[in-house]
Amino acid sequence: MKLPEREPQMQGEMMRDQTIRHVVVFLIIGAIAGWLASWIVGGSGLLTYLLSGVIGAFVGGYLFTALKINLPIRNVWFSQIITATVGAIVVVIVARLIAGT
Repeated sequence: MKLPEREPQMQGEMMRDQTIRHVVVFLIIGAIAGWLASWIVGGSGLLTYLLSGVIGAFVGGYLFTALKINLPIRNVWFSQIITATVGAIVVVIVARLIAGT
């Protein structure tokens, strides 16, 4: 009986590269969303944009799913940026309410 030959380790490298690419895109979308949210509710600083945008991406995704809101936007990137921006706005407003400022 002959054992099946193993495929080269290229799949692991490709998956790692895709994972890194996805994380970078997620961070870029978060930074853009945080920056857009800062225009609406105020704030400044790249780290602030990044944190509010990344957390906002999760919050916006949860809110839109829970409220069954489907954006009528065909462009996936633009839709994700809008969702993350709405979430970032909510995050910033809630953080300010908690902080009392």
